[in-house]
Amino acid sequence: MSRSRIHGLLVMALCLAFFLQGLFASRGKSPTFDEPIHIVSGATYIATGRIVANLQHPPLVKELAGLSLALAGIHWKGPVEGRGNWAWDAANPFLTGAGVVRALFWARLPLLLLTPLLGVLIYWWGRELAGPRAGLCALFLFAADPTMVAHSYLVTTDVAVTLFSLLFLLTLYRYLQTPGAGRLLWAGVALGVALCAKFSAIFLLPIAAILLLVGAPRPGGTGARVKFAVRMLAGMGLVALVVVEVLYLSWRAPYLYLLGLHRVNRDHIPGAMYYLAGQLKTHFASYFAVAWLLKEPLAIIALALGGSVLVWRSRAIPRLAKFFLLLPPAVFFLACTLWADDIGVRYLMPAMAFGYLAGGIALAALWNGRVFHRAAAVAACLWVVLAAAGIYPDHLSYFNEAACLPGHTERIGLDGGSRCGTDWLADSNVDWGQSLPQLKAWLDKHAGGRNVRLLYFGFLPPEAYGLPAATDYQELTPLPARGLYAISAHYLAWGLAFPKLAWLREEPAAVVGHAYYIFDVDY
Repeated sequence: MSRSRIHGLLVMALCLAFFLQGLFASRGKSPTFDEPIHIVSGATYIATGRIVANLQHPPLVKELAGLSLALAGIHWKGPVEGRGNWAWDAANPFLTGAGVVRALFWARLPLLLLTPLLGVLIYWWGRELAGPRAGLCALFLFAADPTMVAHSYLVTTDVAVTLFSLLFLLTLYRYLQTPGAGRLLWAGVALGVALCAKFSAIFLLPIAAILLLVGAPRPGGTGARVKFAVRMLAGMGLVALVVVEVLYLSWRAPYLYLLGLHRVNRDHIPGAMYYLAGQLKTHFASYFAVAWLLKEPLAIIALALGGSVLVWRSRAIPRLAKFFLLLPPAVFFLACTLWADDIGVRYLMPAMAFGYLAGGIALAALWNGRVFHRAAAVAACLWVVLAAAGIYPDHLSYFNEAACLPGHTERIGLDGGSRCGTDWLADSNVDWGQSLPQLKAWLDKHAGGRNVRLLYFGFLPPEAYGLPAATDYQELTPLPARGLYAISAHYLAWGLAFPKLAWLREEPAAVVGHAYYIFDVDY
């Protein structure tokens, strides 16, 4: 069998492994906080042909979910309004009326099928820049990363913008290598799709402008390169505008796009506080750096950093390729640090894709080295596989071993340092409402019919899974009433920021799905 065929089979196997992780994990997970509104919005888009609901997010992911639901016979049949929070009010009745498990499967299916293509793009990029082995190594790191698996099936925007941003940059790179109208057209199409995946794709425009300047033909000096960059960016922009109009189902797409861009995070509470390492503030400059250093497997972090150094110093990788590898993640990371709300490492996913590429280059270099280099490569691969297997199926809550250092080494396990995650981060880093089925199964087996006070961080009412109604955060008092408490990891983290809630620092009776901490208060 030829080497190229072996590589092709390995690519298929890794993409299949990634898909199956997401598929089987998804079947046991409830909707995350943002999914119900995206799902019902997509259903209204397909039923009415109008983009009205949930304008603070572009329509692509919602349209895919709505189309899949329609093909499965699940249709939106109510009126569509243009004011107020009607879509939020309609989201839960729509899901429960269709059957939560059934509706969730069909809404998530397009994302499950689409996300492995991101792995193919990562392999393609790695192969283009450093050869097939580097591409395979990069794909392996992607396929085993708990964060990517966790978001691979969710009806949210983070994986989609990562996929189509990478696609746009690949098409732009190939255009600059061999300019042609067809390649410019495809770059414009990919840009338009990325812009309709998530509003953070707007940062692709300054990235593209710089890359066009760097990759412009040399003859003619700086002025000629600037003119080239402006013309090419304008050409891609016109194509992207057509794509945006198609996906917004309206010639008013530019207006709707700008209106949605203006509404980004408008439903967030002004002056909201965010959690980092036991503190609450309106913004942490170090938030996303800390999140990345704790939420990625340590082996991937080491390989990504080492690979970035190798790329920078390499004489074999062309100058333009270095810009394509290093500039986009730097811009996305800076944009998150300056403007994004401090609520999740998921905002960094477009930058993380380039970490796999750099890590793949480093892993391939280790494998091509001496015996002890190969041993290090094998150890790194085993570490990454162990992280994926140890946290399954609770990938969203993964933290690496550093989260438990130096004071809680006894909590380090096969799931890394996930037991220490609430010491550092909250929100979608630890619990996003996804573990209701696991909590229901645990209570049925262990609660013995006792009443449970449930502090739930999600949007779908827990009653949909046969659980008690969520209680108020005020239940977390310095001297709580006796009883059984199931506390979301998000609320536990917040509670740790208040010294008066010292009882939350006690060892819980159980941790369910890495998302619910069970306390049996008996004093």
